[in-house]
Amino acid sequence: MGLGNPGPGYAGNRHNVGAMVLDELAARAGVKLTAGKGARARALAGEGRLAGRRVVLARPTTYMNESGGPVRGLLDYHKLPVADLVVVHDELDIPFAAVRLKRGGGEGGHNGLRSISRSTGTRDYLRVRVGIGRPPGRQDPADFVLKDFSATERKELDLLVAEAADAAEELLALGLEGAQNVVHPRT
Repeated sequence: MGLGNPGPGYAGNRHNVGAMVLDELAARAGVKLTAGKGARARALAGEGRLAGRRVVLARPTTYMNESGGPVRGLLDYHKLPVADLVVVHDELDIPFAAVRLKRGGGEGGHNGLRSISRSTGTRDYLRVRVGIGRPPGRQDPADFVLKDFSATERKELDLLVAEAADAAEELLALGLEGAQNVVHPRT
C-alpha cells in the first residue's frame, strides 16, 4: 500500500512519496492499477508478482488521513492478514534519501499510519519508511509534507523512489531481518 493524497495538486508533495514508490513497483511488475468496486472502491489496485511472490499493489484514492478504510477493505476482500500488509510512506524522522524498514511501532504524527492502525486494530504491520527529512527552521511539519520536493531534492527523487522500491522487493524476497541487513547499510 503506497500512501499519498489524491489529485494532481498533491502529486509532487513529500507526503506522496509512498504513492510514487507504489507506482514504480506497479511498473516493475507490469501491474495496471484500476479502481475497484464495493470494498475496493476507494483504492486503485492490481495483482501481480514481485520478488517471486503474489502481491496486491494498491494506492488509496482517499486523503491520507482516511487511508485506513481502503486498506481494511482490500485486506478483507483479498482475505489477507494484517501481518502481510506492507505500507510505503514518507517519514519526517529519517533524513531525505534514506530508506528504513520496520514492523510496528508508533505513528509519529503520521495521519495515514494512524488511520491504518485504527482500521486494522494494530500497529503491527510492515513499513517501508522513505526519508523526507525534517522541515527547516520552525516550519510546521504539516505544511512541510504538503509542499513539493525542493529543486535539489527533485534531482535525487527518482533515485530515492527506485531505492525504496528496491527495499520493498528485498522485504518480499528476504523477510524483514534479511532485508534490513541489505537495505539499512545501503542508505
